[in-house]
Amino acid sequence: MGYIDDATGTVYGRFYDYEGTLPAMDSMKRYIKRYGIPQSVYLDKHTTYKSWAEPTVEEQLNNQKPMSHFEKSLAELEIDVIHANSPQAKGRVERLFKTLQDRLVKEMRLVGIRSVDSANEFLITYFPKYNRQFTKEAGSEADLHRPAPHSRELDRILSIKEERVVRNDFTIAYDGRFYQITEPTRAQKVMVEERLDGTLHISYQGRDLQYREIIKRPTPQAGELLDIIPQRMPVLPSADHPWKRPYKALRRKQQQTFAVP
Repeated sequence: MGYIDDATGTVYGRFYDYEGTLPAMDSMKRYIKRYGIPQSVYLDKHTTYKSWAEPTVEEQLNNQKPMSHFEKSLAELEIDVIHANSPQAKGRVERLFKTLQDRLVKEMRLVGIRSVDSANEFLITYFPKYNRQFTKEAGSEADLHRPAPHSRELDRILSIKEERVVRNDFTIAYDGRFYQITEPTRAQKVMVEERLDGTLHISYQGRDLQYREIIKRPTPQAGELLDIIPQRMPVLPSADHPWKRPYKALRRKQQQTFAVP
């Protein structure tokens, strides 16, 4: 996964086992912690970077286009995403990859690099030397990168986030598994965040909820309440609630009809 700064030609990159959402988020996180938040990124139309799904009803009503998880994270960071319509359109980074596939591979072979981890260790010293040799002076001295947010906030933003419905037994299903929320909450829906470090966070209105993974949903006997299931506080409508008015009017009519003179 490689980056090249449009103003100076500064190169940054890292090896991953595959091209996908989590590697893209991890590489962006590392870039931001090193250089700051860029104004925009120029990407191809790989499914990692662009969603090809049909818009949902909610998206149609809000006049929104479907976005990939990576696009959503960049939007939250206020980074403009520009999609190239052809490989030639992003020729600068393509030429960089061609150079690295020749020069970088040969230098790694000379020092006996044989794994992704050792290759990434090699890049720590390789790219600074490469940039000192090939980086150009920018047309303006101003650095338009914005400061990186706090590491915890960056971890939250650069994660796979999906909304899930909370069932009556305070369980949710995610990625083929069941999770039991173990604290009282009024949440009807929660946000599930899959972080880059492999941890899973379940939150409601920005606050993390306590939970545990379960093999299957709990099935209490009739009249029995399981201790692990927090009780949802009932919400009782007020005496003058609109839902009660038609019923009250009907009862008064019935009483008048059957009243004995």
